[in-house]
This record gives sequence, C-alpha cells and structure tokens, in this order.
Amino acid sequence: MAATVTAPAVRAAKGDRKLTMITAYDVPTAAIAERAGIDIILVGDSVANVVLGYDTTLSVTIDDMVHHTAAVTRTVERPLVVGDMPWLSYHVSLEDSIRNAGRLVREAGAGAVKLEGGRKRIPVIEAVLNAEIPVMGHLGLTPQSVHAMGGYKVQGRQEAVARELLQDAKALDAAGVFAIVLEGVPDVLAGMITENVTVPTIGIGAGAVTDGQVLVFHDALGLHTGHYPKFVRRYANLFDDAVNALEQYCEDVRAGTFPGPEETYTMPEDSAEALQGDQPSGE
Repeated sequence: MAATVTAPAVRAAKGDRKLTMITAYDVPTAAIAERAGIDIILVGDSVANVVLGYDTTLSVTIDDMVHHTAAVTRTVERPLVVGDMPWLSYHVSLEDSIRNAGRLVREAGAGAVKLEGGRKRIPVIEAVLNAEIPVMGHLGLTPQSVHAMGGYKVQGRQEAVARELLQDAKALDAAGVFAIVLEGVPDVLAGMITENVTVPTIGIGAGAVTDGQVLVFHDALGLHTGHYPKFVRRYANLFDDAVNALEQYCEDVRAGTFPGPEETYTMPEDSAEALQGDQPSGE
C-alpha cells in the first residue's frame, strides 16, 4: 500500500500533481474513497445535509463530527483524514477552539482540521497550529455563513470582494495553513489565488485552475434526489440503482423466489427426518 498522505505531503504537492479530495462520513463511504485512490478525505459538516437530513450545516455539533470522523479513521490507512470544525466550535474562544480541534485529533484520529473564514480567523488558526494540529483553510462560499451571505451564492464576482478574498488567501497562507479550499468563486479569481499562495488550493465550484478538487461523496455518485449544484459532475447515479435493486428485492420476496436454495441453510437429511418425526400426529 502507498504511504499515508500527510499534511506536509499535501503542501509539498503544489506544482507537482493535482490533489483529489472527497467527503466521507462512515465505513462504506470511507472504504470506497480509499479503494478509489483518493488523497484526502474530508469528514465534512455536509454530513448535516446528506446524512442527517438538516437544511444547513449549522445543526451539527462537535460531538457529531467526532463520531463520524472516528468512523472514517477506523476504516482507512492511506488518505489524509481532515475533520471539519462545525459552526460555533471555533467561534467562542481560542481555548474552546483548541479543545475542539484537539478532540478531532485525539478522539477521532484526524490528521488535520478544516475551518472556514479569512483574516478574522487568523488568531484561531494560529492557536490551533500552535497546538501542533495542521489546519486547512476555506474561503469563498462558506456554508456556515449562509445567513450572513443571504444564501448559497457565488462569492467574488465583484472586484472589491474578489480583492478581499485574495488578501484573505494570502493571510491564511502566511499564517501557516497547509491548503485552502476555494468554494463557489469565479475561475479567474481562483486562478489568481492559486498563483499567489504557496500552498495548494482545492476547488469546489472554482474551475479547473486550482491545485486539486473536492466534491461531496453523495453528489459525485448521485446518491440523493433533488437539486445538484452547477459545479457537480455526477459520476454515477447510485440512488436510482439502489431503488431498482430494492424494487427487485420486493418482487422476489412477494413472489416467493427469495430466498432460494443458494441462500438457505440446510441440515443433514437424517436429522431433518428425525426432527419431523417428533411432530404431533394431529390426533
């Protein structure tokens, strides 16, 4: 098996190769991601939407993230596992931020954490880094800011906002993050940020100019119904495949063709005859 991916290895990949990242939340999603050769698994707070049924990511807690991150780290060996820090887990105090980041490492086994925001998050980033925990940044459309942004909207289309995001990226780079997720930004801006930082950029809705890409597992494999963002490419349609499979299961059960002989346990014929001979005669 290839060597385990680490935060320093991810940082060193800039300019050398494109990085692949996918979300995962449990044993089957993590196992599939590792088998496919994914470099980085993000245990994203998107678990709120695609697994737990919430409308936004704001409902998940640090306990939720520790629970799901631990399931992933128990499953994989090679990918770098990044635990997402949920809303309010790094907003209250530096002490609280370090403690919560530490839980994702100590209790859940993550190799790094991710948190959202630009220059105003620098004190938190530095504090977590001082605790020897690698940090991945996240700029652009930051889902934990959905209410402040007025919805899930592309960020940086206006020059002033684009300049602010570029400065945010430079600040995160200088603070010591090992990579930066760029979500929902124009490709021109993503290209400028990628050229102006020393760490890899990982895009989601940021065009092909970044140093890597990330998608939500359930989006990439078509595992849910409803709206898919423009930036998603579905590589499978597993929701419909699963429905078709279970429809066939229902038909087989109702027709009495499942289970068949190959799915049925048997016993020695003499034991079966003796057992049947013990049955009441009905008199």
